[in-house]
Amino acid sequence: MKPMSGKNRYSPIMASDKELQDLRDALRASSDNAYIRRLLINKLRGLAGHETELESEINILMKREPHDLDLKEALIEVYHAQGKNSACLIIFEELGHPEMITPETRLIIARCYLKDGDQERAGMLYRSALEDNILLADEELDQAFRQTSAFESDDFSFEFDDEEDDRLFSKPNTDFSDVGGMEAVKREIDLKIIQPLQHVELYRSYGKKVGGGILLYGPPGCGKTFIARATAGQIDANFISVGLNDILDMWMGNSEKQLASYFDLAREKKPCVLFFDEVDALGAKRSDMKQSAGRNVINQFLAELDGISSNNDGLLIIGATNVPWHLDTAFRRPGRFDRIIFVPPPDATGREAILKLKVEGKPQENIDFAKVAKRTKDFSGADLNAVVDIAVEGILEEAIKTGLPRPITTKDLLRGAEQHRPSTSEWFTTAKNYAMFANKGGLYDDILQYLK
Repeated sequence: MKPMSGKNRYSPIMASDKELQDLRDALRASSDNAYIRRLLINKLRGLAGHETELESEINILMKREPHDLDLKEALIEVYHAQGKNSACLIIFEELGHPEMITPETRLIIARCYLKDGDQERAGMLYRSALEDNILLADEELDQAFRQTSAFESDDFSFEFDDEEDDRLFSKPNTDFSDVGGMEAVKREIDLKIIQPLQHVELYRSYGKKVGGGILLYGPPGCGKTFIARATAGQIDANFISVGLNDILDMWMGNSEKQLASYFDLAREKKPCVLFFDEVDALGAKRSDMKQSAGRNVINQFLAELDGISSNNDGLLIIGATNVPWHLDTAFRRPGRFDRIIFVPPPDATGREAILKLKVEGKPQENIDFAKVAKRTKDFSGADLNAVVDIAVEGILEEAIKTGLPRPITTKDLLRGAEQHRPSTSEWFTTAKNYAMFANKGGLYDDILQYLK
């Protein structure tokens, strides 16, 4: 028997200290009594300052009732109150039936997705919550999203003329020799992608298709776009880079047409690398979507990857994402993004190469790049750029005061490294949770290996 639900879940009756203490005493006397523990949980919900106790009581009861949806929603509430947004998202994404959660919990998850940078999912959940309860309107979320009407436009089509083709695709002048470090990533791409493209007849004689899809994932700023461009340069292929704004359109059905047009262009220009940045925004989990428009784009994307009506032989599709756990699992089936490659922060060799590139052309004096690289573990390429900027700003400030400009030294870069925290830290905190608790099939084993 469950002594709750309904309005009391989100408008808890304020419990007096005596009531709480009486329940604690009763629970100590009968620690296996689930009914009393649930009464205590209900009294603690919504009370500021009791989050740690509430979390503990919920986890104890969940060991006995692991599939209790109400307990999971209570845990989402308490985690959100503690600022543990990634933990809230993991619980939500592991729910067997996320559409069954209350509008209030959907509102919490929308806020978490917004803070996680996933505006599309946040918007869908927020709209869903408002449809069920208009009183949940939230000022912060209202400012983040603007409702836009969608209209049919059957005669709207996308065709690229020759001049636009030239803008869309290019022959990269970079290859793997320009990529500092990242040896493991380059080796895996070479084995799975480049060798088949360079030995077409050999692979075809064994019935192997040439091309396919790979998914690059990892923390932001670590060179996923650069490695994709270098892959195209390595095989002397055309390169087409597609962003979210290139696909999504307010007119109903046009997003699918635009997506199909990019695939058609890539097939005309093959061998070609078709690169999708932030692919999770186009391929979010359909189970989270209440509106059909987003699901239609995903279905179109999957159909293009399968080459249902066209030949994808010689076409390499590369997707990049910071949040692979948000990607619909259908994208990872054979023939789609079935090769998944972790792109970690640059190693020491890579960091040294990036630092040299960042200070190239600037006044410098006997910089020990290896020493700076050693002190910048887990720094992304963007972080290393910030280190150089901090060093230069310090020198400029000093020069303005003294009137004597001087070159960049090792000491300046080390000072910059001390003042800048690696931006990858927050990403690894979230990724570790998924790697430990949602690592189906060993998908995120590379993350655990890196963290060791």
